[in-house]
Amino acid sequence: MIGAKLSHLYRDYIACLNKQDWPKLAQFVHDDVRYNGQRIGLSGYREMLERDFHEIPDLYFNIDLLISDPPYVASRLSFDCTPQGKFLGLDVNGKTVSFAENVFYQFQGEKIEQVWSVIDKAAIEAQLWVLSS
Repeated sequence: MIGAKLSHLYRDYIACLNKQDWPKLAQFVHDDVRYNGQRIGLSGYREMLERDFHEIPDLYFNIDLLISDPPYVASRLSFDCTPQGKFLGLDVNGKTVSFAENVFYQFQGEKIEQVWSVIDKAAIEAQLWVLSS
């Protein structure tokens, strides 16, 4: 698969997430997907995303940076959202926070087979500190 096609496929995947079109998720994610080294499968991946949207009702994935080198995609996603309760072990409790996620994907054909994700938790901690001061 060429880089431009993979980039377009990835953008369609992000659109699927933002629409919360869970039946369509299987079109983009492999049945045996791994997340940060752990096999969670398509059902576990979907459950993780559904939980994220439940805990963060205004969650929206914004692509800031996208690099495609088949079979890999690297993306920097930005978020400006209002997690309810705890998020990443932090007491956010409905405060609006902005942060980034750096994520790498490995595709098998046209489906995501592996995901490696790092969220900028320090950015959230700094905002919560300012908000509590």
